[in-house]
Amino acid sequence: MENRIYNFNPGPAMQPLEVLQEAQKEFLNFAGSGMSIIEISHRSKQYEQVHNQAKADIKELMGLGDDYEVLFCQGGASMQFTMLPQNFAVDGKVGNYVLSGSFASKAYDEAKLLGVGHVAASSKDVNFKHIPTQDEIKLSDNAAYLHLCYNNTIYGTEYHYIPETGDVPLIADMSSDMLSRPLDFSKFSLIYAGAQKNLGPAGVVVVVARKSFIENSPESVPTMLRYNTYLKKNSLYNTPPAFCIYMVGKVVAWIKEMGGLEAMAKRNAAKAKLVYDVIDNSDGFYTGHADKDSRSFMNVTFRLPSVELENKFAAEALEHGLGGVKGHRSVGGMRTSIYNAMPMEGCQALVDFMEKFRKENK
Repeated sequence: MENRIYNFNPGPAMQPLEVLQEAQKEFLNFAGSGMSIIEISHRSKQYEQVHNQAKADIKELMGLGDDYEVLFCQGGASMQFTMLPQNFAVDGKVGNYVLSGSFASKAYDEAKLLGVGHVAASSKDVNFKHIPTQDEIKLSDNAAYLHLCYNNTIYGTEYHYIPETGDVPLIADMSSDMLSRPLDFSKFSLIYAGAQKNLGPAGVVVVVARKSFIENSPESVPTMLRYNTYLKKNSLYNTPPAFCIYMVGKVVAWIKEMGGLEAMAKRNAAKAKLVYDVIDNSDGFYTGHADKDSRSFMNVTFRLPSVELENKFAAEALEHGLGGVKGHRSVGGMRTSIYNAMPMEGCQALVDFMEKFRKENK
């Protein structure tokens, strides 16, 4: 589409063009209501259909049954960092955390602030270049849960296995790889994801949890920080972020139309291979941050020979219609986020530019 760039930002991130066009088409008069989706009541039948269909499609894609519930929360994934220990690290138990990057560490910091955090494993000593292995994870005797950040946006690493935790509930922040590939989601007691990377716009967090795990939140926890508040009221205790949920529903319907998670995984692996192959075959001009066995399919991070070249790369990339390629300030270098919505054509345009830039600047 004219004047649109390929958006490699890590979040808010690129959305499927078909979804944006569909939302645009029905924005002024949603479902014959004579109102926009941002105007209709969250108690209306039109919105109820949107809300419940989004939930049903998410569970269908994840292969989960009636023992799981989908919640729509606010406060970003960062709000989940404090909700988790307040709801589950109780009665002498502590939250266990694998530190594999910035957001995994921030989640732990919230539990630590409450005095209920334990580091079960960490790759901080190697600048988060790899995902800790099963053997590295040491659960405490009083573990309330094990928390993972399944994809580390800043460092470009991703889990390629599901840790075994025995009877200890497994919790994952999947903000940046949610619904990007099939997994045995039933191994997780709770999964949460800020929508703005792979699911929709900023403003809503999708939580998918086993009902039995979230139905008994402590009454001492403030109402809006209790998971069972959302469970009991179908995430309608207060006015939900209706437009954001509507967009999430559009995106998950698009994923279904594209062939579901199996098709997404195949497509995402092919896109990532394109970019990683350029890095690996550049004779050291491009250097990947993550160890190869921990590489993310969603966020490709790499350095160039100098900061000056990195700044030049980012500026010229934008001139070529490739936006948001600059890495996080804590790591430097480049980061290209190739979430579900990024088409193969976008990755091809990126690698063509990378090859051109290398030849002109080596």
